Amino acid sequence: MGDMTLKVFAGNSNPTLVQGICQSLGIEAGAIEFISFSNENVKVKICENVRGCDVFLIQTSCPPVNDNLMELLIALDALKYASAGRITAVLPYYPYVLADSKDEPRISVAARLVADLLVEAGADRILTMTLHSPQVVGFCRIPVDQLSGVPPICQHFSDHLDLSHCVAAAPDISRAKVTEAYARQLGLPLVVIDNRFSPEGDMRVHGVIGSVEGRDVLLFDDEIITGESILDGAGAVLARGARSVHAGCVHGTLAPGAAARIIDSQLESLVVTDTIPQASHAGAETRFGVVSVADHFADAIQAIHQETSISALFK
Repeated sequence: MGDMTLKVFAGNSNPTLVQGICQSLGIEAGAIEFISFSNENVKVKICENVRGCDVFLIQTSCPPVNDNLMELLIALDALKYASAGRITAVLPYYPYVLADSKDEPRISVAARLVADLLVEAGADRILTMTLHSPQVVGFCRIPVDQLSGVPPICQHFSDHLDLSHCVAAAPDISRAKVTEAYARQLGLPLVVIDNRFSPEGDMRVHGVIGSVEGRDVLLFDDEIITGESILDGAGAVLARGARSVHAGCVHGTLAPGAAARIIDSQLESLVVTDTIPQASHAGAETRFGVVSVADHFADAIQAIHQETSISALFK
C-alpha cells in the first residue's frame, strides 16, 4: 500500500492525541464533518477525496463511550462509500474491551460484537494498544496490530526514579503476566499481591508474594478504573515495610471519584498514557503524570502504510 496516498482522519474523542500523531507524521488531519441532528442522529461527511487512499481513522473509547462508538462506525461507513482504498481503524483504547468473556449466564461478549461491527462498517484492519486480554485479537476477522504501552511508562520511571531500590508489583495474581513485561524491561524483581474474594464476597489482600521491605514499589496494570486494586495493593506493601509506592497503567479510565481517591491516598505518583484524554487530571495534581503514545502510533501507521514490520519498532 506504500504507493497509495496516506491520509489520517479522526473522530472527536481525543483531539490532543490526534494532533500529536499527525505532527509526528508530518501531515494534516483529513477534513471530516460531524453533524448532530435534533433527533440525536449523527451524519458524517468526508470533506475531501479519499478514493484509492490508505486511510487511518483515529477514535478512542472514552466518555461518552457509546456516542464515540457510533461516530466511529458511521465514519468508517462514510469512508467505505467514499471508495477509500484501505481503511485502518486506529483505536488507542478498544471499545468495550473489558467485556471479553462470557463469565455470567445470558450476557453479551461485547468486545467480540464490536469487532464484528468494525468489519461490517468498513474497517480492513485494526491498530490498537494494550488489550485487556489477548483473546480480543481472536474475535477479529481482519488483521489486528497491538502496540504495547509498556515502553513509554517504563521510560517515565527510568527518567524520574532511582531504580536500584525498586521492585515491580502486580496488584493481583491474574495481572502477574502483565506486570512481568514491566519488570523485564526495567530489570526489576517481581512481587505479586495476593488478592482473593472473602467468604462474604469482598476482595481482600491475603498477602504479598515477595519482599518489599525498604523498597520503592512500582505497581503496574493495563488499566485503572476505580483505583481500588491499586490502592489496596499500595496499602498492603506499605504495611509490609515498603518505602514508597508508585503506579503505572496504560489506560487511565479513571471513573468518577477515582482521581480524588488517588489524591487522598498514599501513592507517591500515578502515570498513565494519553490513549484516553487526561486534561482534567494532568497538571492539576503533581502526583498525576501523563506520557504520550503519539509517536508510537505514528511509527505504527507509517509501518502499516509502507508494509514494514511493526513489532520491529519496539524491540
